Amino acid sequence: MRVISGKYKGLKLQGFNNKGTRPTMDRVKESLFSIIQNKLKGSIVLDLFAGSGSLGIEALSNGSAICYFVELNKKMFSILKNNLLNLKIEEEYHLLNKDYLVALKHFHKKNIKFDLIFLDPPYDKHLINKTLEKIVEYDLLLEEGLVICEYAKEVINDDKIEIVKNKKYGSKKISILRKRN
Repeated sequence: MRVISGKYKGLKLQGFNNKGTRPTMDRVKESLFSIIQNKLKGSIVLDLFAGSGSLGIEALSNGSAICYFVELNKKMFSILKNNLLNLKIEEEYHLLNKDYLVALKHFHKKNIKFDLIFLDPPYDKHLINKTLEKIVEYDLLLEEGLVICEYAKEVINDDKIEIVKNKKYGSKKISILRKRN
């Protein structure tokens, strides 16, 4: 696993083979970041269910101003911290070793809103809709903000969110969403 573009292009990321986790493939990440490249410069990013931090680090590598990484698993959190330190990330970032619901409530209480939210939960937990519901309830997206979801079998069914773009890569789906007006 590596950073595929931007300032940290080519640098290797440490991963962890844990049941239920899977890194975003390079070709998927490359396609995804080409779609959202106009939104990255100076953006405030949330990498929820961050794992190794691959998506948030890619965003920082491509001009995001700040990234909040949320990861509950202690081993993955340690790998995430090591990746940020080993890459000598210069951009501002914050690490939260918390459950995603606790983290979302924390952001709400602190009035922290995001331009981009990467949502890549373990596929077998079916957390996409529950998480989207909380993102909307807590009003965590800035006006032009996007949620980028990576999932397998779930059907997105939140009427307050609209799908801007859908792509399928084998059994994996990527959806880019925004708040309905």
